[in-house]
Formats: sequence, C-alpha cells, structure tokens
Amino acid sequence: MSVECDKNDHFHDECGVFGVFDHPEAANLTYLGLYSQQHRGQESAGMVCTDGHSFHTHRGMGLVADIFHKSEIKELKGRHGIGHVRYSTSGDSGLRNCQPFSYEYAHGGIAMCHNGNIVNAPDLRKELEKNGSIFQSTSDTEVLIHLVARSQAATMPERLIEAVRQLAGGFSLLVLVEKRLVGVRDRDGIRPLVLGKLDDSWVLASETCAFDLIGAKYVRDIEPGEMVVIEDTGLTSYRPFGPCKPHFCVFEYVYFARPDSTLEGINVYKARYKIGMELAKESPAEADIVVPVPDSGVPPAMGFAEASGIPFQMGLIRNHYVGRTFIEPKQSIRNFGVKLKLNPNRELIAGKRVVLVDDSIVRGTTSRKIVEMVRAAGAAEIHMRISSPPTKYSCFYGVDTPDADELMANKMDLEEMRKAIGADSLAFVSFEGMYNAVGKPREAHCDACFSGDYPVPIEGPRSPQLSLLKIHNKKQ
Repeated sequence: MSVECDKNDHFHDECGVFGVFDHPEAANLTYLGLYSQQHRGQESAGMVCTDGHSFHTHRGMGLVADIFHKSEIKELKGRHGIGHVRYSTSGDSGLRNCQPFSYEYAHGGIAMCHNGNIVNAPDLRKELEKNGSIFQSTSDTEVLIHLVARSQAATMPERLIEAVRQLAGGFSLLVLVEKRLVGVRDRDGIRPLVLGKLDDSWVLASETCAFDLIGAKYVRDIEPGEMVVIEDTGLTSYRPFGPCKPHFCVFEYVYFARPDSTLEGINVYKARYKIGMELAKESPAEADIVVPVPDSGVPPAMGFAEASGIPFQMGLIRNHYVGRTFIEPKQSIRNFGVKLKLNPNRELIAGKRVVLVDDSIVRGTTSRKIVEMVRAAGAAEIHMRISSPPTKYSCFYGVDTPDADELMANKMDLEEMRKAIGADSLAFVSFEGMYNAVGKPREAHCDACFSGDYPVPIEGPRSPQLSLLKIHNKKQ
C-alpha cells in the first residue's frame, strides 16, 4: 500500500488564498500567509505582486518553502500582492493550473485566485469557447477571468460584479489589479474568507491563522455574497448577489481548518474539543485509554477523555516528515503506507481497551489498517469513535472527494462498517451533537457530504469536481 493510496482515503484540503494591500513587504507577507495555510493545499503555490504599474509573478509545483526563496521573493516587487496554495479540486495537477493567474486585457493587468469550485464552470467554458475564447488551463478560475474581460461595464467593480453573478458554487476569490485588491465570497458563504488589518494595510486570507503569523489584527469575516474592494481611498463593500443565506462548510470545523483558526466566530480547536465531548455522551465505551488518530483526531479525543473520565494517551505517534516514497517493499511489510505516517506506542496500548478517535471514515481502507495496527500492538479491545457523521456523499464545492459509491458509509450500514474495519464497536457523532458543539444552527451550514442536502443545486452527473473537468476535457 503506497503513501499516495493512503492519502486518497481521506478528504483532501481544498486551497488557501492570501492577499495584502499597500505594504512595503507585500511579497514577504504573502509568503508567510501562504506558509501558514500550507495545510489547505500542498501540490502547488504561486504569488503575484504589483507596484501599481507592472505585475511580477512566480508559481511552482510543491510546497511554499520549496518554491519561494530569497531570490524569487526579491523579484516580486510592489506594495500589493495575492497568493495561493493549491490542491487540485478542479482541473488537473500541473504547472498550467497553478494560481494566481495573471493577464493583460483591455483595461490593464488583472490577477486572480480562488478557493473552492465553480460548479457551472464547464457550461460557462463551453459557451465562452463557442464565442472564441482560448484557455491555457483547465482551472475554473480562468473561466471567471474571461467573463470579466468580456464585460462591457464601465468600472472594474462593475465588471467583476457582472461576472460573479454568473457563477454557481462555493468559492472565495481574490482579484488584484494595479491599484485595487478585491475579495469575493460566494452567496452561500460555503468557503471561508477573513479580513484583517496590519497597521494601515488591509489583508485577506482563508483563515485567521495567517494573520497571527504576520501580526495582523482580525477584523471580521467577509460575509456570504459580499465583495470588498480595497483601494487607496479605503474599503468599499458591495452585495452582488442581493440577500444571501449562509451555508458555511461544517467540515472546516471537523478537519480542514487549522485548530488555531477562528472562522465565523467559532474557534476551530474548541469546536473539535466539544465534538469529542458530545461523542462521549452519545456513544460511551468501557475502556482504559483514549487514543487520537493524529493530528485532527487530537482535540476531539481530548474532549472525549474529559467527558468520559478515561485517560488521554498519545498511543499513535505521527511522522510529520513523510513525503512521497519511491522505494517500497512488496507485501513483506504489512500496512507499509500507514506505518510510514503512524506508529503505535506499544507500551501504552498493549493489554488496554482503546477508544480510537478519528475525524472521519471515507473509503475505510485506512481506518481498517489503523485498527489492524493497533490490534497488532496488543490492544485488548478497539472502540472506534468518529467526530463527524457518516460521510455518504461527494462534495462539489471545492473539496476533493471520491464518488459517492466509493464511500464506505454510502454502501454499508453501521454494523457492516464496524466489521469491515475490524473494530469492536463503531460510532459517529450525530448531527445534533456536532452542531451543539459548533454552537450554531444546522441551517446555517453546508453538510452535504453527510446529508446529501446540497445548498447549490448540482446539474448533470453527480461526480466530484475533479471528474467534471476531466469529462469536459475529453470532449474537446
């Protein structure tokens, strides 16, 4: 089992964005902002800065620290900048799809990047191509650039408003022109976008942890359906979509966001901790220790331990330096891929009844291998507890997920899942427990991956966003 296969048995982080307006160290700040959001995408990163006259761009495949060095950052001149870290949720994984994209058009230079997925991008792209547009990438971000370029509106904010009104999906968008920085959030507020201030400079990011690193002060979340335009005269707020109803992605609290971030007024760590407490109340277990599957399983496991009175122990140790491996044993080392990432602490586990806490079960192959590994370390019993409801459906709003028929919970009931992963018991937190922990009503969130209730209608075949553009590209 390779490391790559193990990675495919999990929801992948989407993307992260960062922008700064009017700061002498715009490139350095953008680098740090991307670095702090590396968890949101590890395939590629890019940055565009402007001095008000010219754009300066650097993009590459890999991690932020590997792409940007002193020499590259020195060349990214200007007081304004935007940056992006990417995991491919639409379009293929390659340099041509690295963001931000930057172009020259009739009204000057424009650069753009986004986190999320524009679900009607294939249809928009097909129409644009019929009318003569030429694309250099398979990313849905480029569709928006063409819509802006084709607009006949008089001002840049008006052109952008006209363009974003044509979009459906979940997205947070940054746009940079020579003397403006723009942030846009989809009408349902599915993907996060936060606003901050660093002295007299404005900053935008996917998560507040980016502000902490650079010493910026969190101001507020950009509201669902809001567009903010930042220029020398200050910040102006627009409402391109009219009245909007929020449907923030609840999985940000469960897994995606960094635990030290605060989104929609909720601290992520506290939400995960409280989910663990709810889980202990709903699905108690007679056990000796509570063991998290690190890292996202740590806060809910601590909450479970507090609520149950069962000691918390780091019975699984994570290797944080796992990269791709090109030399693998054959079947001689069982569960090799998982063992590269996690190793059981036998002294803590042997002879113990273990509550094993993880954030989710996707295909189930990794959960089964972890249970096997803990059992092999001498656990007397293993009680698996999951800090989210069963994952039954694909995401179409900027998260890379398998097709629904590949998801374990979509094709098995609870007892079948328990047997398949080899645990002595298995339980998931309820919707009520999860939202009690978050502290906000269910109707204010998107939980489509658990419920199948999609706030933005999905037309056509219901396959994840990666497949949408793969299918479209085959027709070209």
